[in-house]
Amino acid sequence: MGSRTGLSRQILIAMSAITVTAGLLVFFGTYFAYTAIVALYPMPEQDGGLTSLDFVIVGVLILVTLPIAALISLRLARRILEPLESLALSARRITAGGLTARASAGDRALGETAALIDDFNTMAQRLQDMAADMALWNATIAHELRTPLTILKGRLQGIIDGVFEPDERSLQGLILQVDGLARLVEDLRTVTLADSGHLDLRIEPIRLAWEIEQMAELMEQDLRASGYHLKLDLADLTVEADPTRIRQALLALVTNARRYAVRGTITICLAQDDGAIRLGVADDGPGLSPEMATRVLEPFIRGDPIRSRELGGNGLGLSVVRAIVEAHGGHLRYRSAPGGGALFEMIFAQTKRPPAARDA
Repeated sequence: MGSRTGLSRQILIAMSAITVTAGLLVFFGTYFAYTAIVALYPMPEQDGGLTSLDFVIVGVLILVTLPIAALISLRLARRILEPLESLALSARRITAGGLTARASAGDRALGETAALIDDFNTMAQRLQDMAADMALWNATIAHELRTPLTILKGRLQGIIDGVFEPDERSLQGLILQVDGLARLVEDLRTVTLADSGHLDLRIEPIRLAWEIEQMAELMEQDLRASGYHLKLDLADLTVEADPTRIRQALLALVTNARRYAVRGTITICLAQDDGAIRLGVADDGPGLSPEMATRVLEPFIRGDPIRSRELGGNGLGLSVVRAIVEAHGGHLRYRSAPGGGALFEMIFAQTKRPPAARDA
């Protein structure tokens, strides 16, 4: 068998030490005590070995040294068992729902045991944080769903009662509310799948500039009607990615700029630096405050809640973008654009040369 390692080896060594220590204490304690007694009170020489008095003396000494050895052994055993008992008690409390329970490592003399306790406490803290986040998510989702559902119920009830005419305008308003609910559900699904590592990606080599140009043709007319000019600054790069998810993320960034930026130019830039691809969307301002910049990628965070609701935002757009980029092994970052606006960049580490460069 291989040598024991970690906590099991430490417990084995400690138990062996306790046993050996107890035996040595009894043996040597008895031996030295008996030797001292004989030296102080010499006895008549006897033939044939130990006398009855010798056995009595040895027996008394064993009775004296054995409790001392047992006490020392118990103290050593307690140092090992106390943190493990604390661990077991805390595990039972967490199982019963007490997520605030934490184990105590004691005097931390046993390194592996202390490390085990620390790992357990870290796990318990993460469970507590996850439960708190889940409760917050549930409350926020319920809040986000309540408004469109209330509107839908009120309008439908009004149509039934004859308060509203079921004309095209009313029906279009109802469809907009349903579309908002559908976007919220899909965004929640994307973020949840990404966080759990189950976001479905169909990776293939794509010419990113070509994909962006195709999207720009579809978005340009609508953006122009809203007072925005779309500008492209694209390098011809090929990346291993899911084209559908990349289009989804890019559309979310452009929609975010349209929702919050002043009317002006929205720039989509694509470049390569140090082996990484940067796909960014910049606007003309006003950008984000330092406080908002640190929280903008969190779910349900809105720069302007009133305007966001007017334009159909649910506060999940940037969270969806971050989830998609991280599922590709990259990351999303925010920084101020050169003109003072907001610049959100999707950074991908995996790059490939364009087909034309490979064929050259």
